[in-house]
Amino acid sequence: MYLGVDYYPEQWVFPYGGTDKHPEAAWEADADLMVKAGVNIVRLGEYSWGLCEREEGKYDFAWLKRVMDIMAKREIKVVLGTPTAAPPIWLARKHPEILPVDEFGRIRYEGTRRAACFNNDIFWNAAKRVVENMARALGNHPQLTAWQIDSGLGGHQTAWSFNEDSRLEWQNWLKLKYKTIANLNDLLGLRYWGQIVSDFDQVPMPRHAPTAHNPALVLDWYRFCSDTIIAFARMQATVLRELSPNIPVTTNLRALQRWFDHFDMAEVVDFVSVESNAAIKAKSAELACEIDMLRSLKKDKIRTPDGDCGFWVIEQKAGQVNWQEVNSLVRPGIVRLFTYQLVSRGASGVLFYHWRQPRFGSEKFYGAVLPHHVHNGNDRAFKEICQIGEELKLLAPALAGTKFVAEACIVYSHDNDWTLQQPMQPNKHFKLREHIQLIYNALHDRNILVDFARPSEDLSRYRIVFTPSLHLMSGSEADRLKLYVQNGGTLVSTFNTGLVDEHQIAPDTGYPHDLTDLFGMEVLEFDPLPPGEENHLIFKGAFPASNVHPARLWCDLIEPHDCQVLATYAKDFYAGRPAMTLHTFGLGKAVYVGTMSHQSFYYDLVTWLRQMCNLHPLLKVPDTIEVSLREKKGTKIFFLLNHQNAPVRIQFYKPMHDYLTATTFSGSYDLPPHGVLVLDEHPEGKGKTTASIPTAA
Repeated sequence: MYLGVDYYPEQWVFPYGGTDKHPEAAWEADADLMVKAGVNIVRLGEYSWGLCEREEGKYDFAWLKRVMDIMAKREIKVVLGTPTAAPPIWLARKHPEILPVDEFGRIRYEGTRRAACFNNDIFWNAAKRVVENMARALGNHPQLTAWQIDSGLGGHQTAWSFNEDSRLEWQNWLKLKYKTIANLNDLLGLRYWGQIVSDFDQVPMPRHAPTAHNPALVLDWYRFCSDTIIAFARMQATVLRELSPNIPVTTNLRALQRWFDHFDMAEVVDFVSVESNAAIKAKSAELACEIDMLRSLKKDKIRTPDGDCGFWVIEQKAGQVNWQEVNSLVRPGIVRLFTYQLVSRGASGVLFYHWRQPRFGSEKFYGAVLPHHVHNGNDRAFKEICQIGEELKLLAPALAGTKFVAEACIVYSHDNDWTLQQPMQPNKHFKLREHIQLIYNALHDRNILVDFARPSEDLSRYRIVFTPSLHLMSGSEADRLKLYVQNGGTLVSTFNTGLVDEHQIAPDTGYPHDLTDLFGMEVLEFDPLPPGEENHLIFKGAFPASNVHPARLWCDLIEPHDCQVLATYAKDFYAGRPAMTLHTFGLGKAVYVGTMSHQSFYYDLVTWLRQMCNLHPLLKVPDTIEVSLREKKGTKIFFLLNHQNAPVRIQFYKPMHDYLTATTFSGSYDLPPHGVLVLDEHPEGKGKTTASIPTAA
């Protein structure tokens, strides 16, 4: 188990640290404090291109080697970031054509990170050279344990650029995909508004225009830009594997927020690393959802530095952020709590951002392990990290080789998400991520572990699969869902499904396209509702409705064929029409929910599905306690997290062993505010004295 920090030693040389005679003296002091905190790994190097290549072709990595040598004396490993996220100013001044151009034709200038167009050959080749030289200089250093490719790829709206270089690459990409102009015109539907082309060089980039571009063309543009970013990362990975073959590579990812296909990126790297925004007033289910999205990107062929099968958190917030309107302090215990949330969901490495608050630059008031003025290790955040470090040392042997194994899955595709974010949607108030979150909350709060997958994956490992609003779906993806159900799976799909294929062409065979037989019904029309206007659901049979559930934002008008009707609409001209159906298909079941409701409905839905699929909660605990499980053969380790500001009483019906206190207990226990328990249900094998843990007063 790795516990680390993100360290920027270039910010801690004289006059900002050290002395005139010993300008790098702060590095030694920092490393000593890292040891005290239990840190065994640091991330270095990202954003340092302008320091490693101050003039074209003149590389200097000696200062980074000195930092790595200092870490070596203290047995601290290093993740080295390639510095390509921050091109040096001299490169942009010498070659201004590398600067990105926005959809309005405006240049985005140098002087900050990400000021480059991925499609520009000069930038691409300069980036490749600096990575090659860094790998030759430092790739064999004994402390190097992983490479991080770039940093924040696609961030700050730089996933696309409308340069001339992009235009040429875009047209080449279209040639490879469509082969002929006739094929392109047909599959992109360019007959609409008479926008047909006679040559690939006529195909426009979707720049600012009087009205919306053809949605199929825009989706292809997003795909092209995604492929460009993936190719840039793959270029670096290829260089690093050639020059530093024994060191795994990764890159830092956020929760599917950037405009490239994260599943494709996960295929490029050896293990997934994530940025966690566990900061202020975050809801536990929302953070857990983001973690599970990112963890699920790479489910096999994982190669971490320590051989573990999990993921890393390359940036865990150690304090407040600096990008909110009000950046309040993170309360005591919260960093520890959310660190355990990450570990509980499979993280095998956690690095805190930053080690020290920088004294200059745009992040000087960003929270860190240490403040501007260090108080000899007595700072509040530092002491909390020290506690985490001591506890993770205790947990590491037990957690080694354990996995997070989910029985439920939510299907997500970037193509679908990008499509739904385009204009001219049936209801602009519908947000896919909000819809996914409602479903995820219900599973999370009922302690059912969740994976995410794209629709082309093998889904057979899951007892139940949700496909929220797969508006865009290819025929092969529809076949994959049918195969899953036919072989005994339970599928839950929702409104706004199967309205177009992968080319943005609506079917003439009924909605949802290629799936009407799976659900035993057809959607004849759909009625988007404005916010504040609602229909209501009337349930039939054994569905456990806890109260009146609204139908909001979208109502599918369903024509049943051979399905069972579970709920109908209560009013309007489609009163009495099916709103929710169930159909047996092969050995499995397909549920269709033709509307969006409030959170309580999804709790009821999960309760009903859990009974139907014989899914059991991990532990019987109050709903306010988050439970996760990591397991391997013969071992189950449960994590219980209290996200409340008050104690929560838990009743244990059999003895449980707590790793953090080395105590076995049963009966009732009050888990304190923001408290954590790490339990296993085989206390007899621990060799510890059994004790009764009294209920807190």
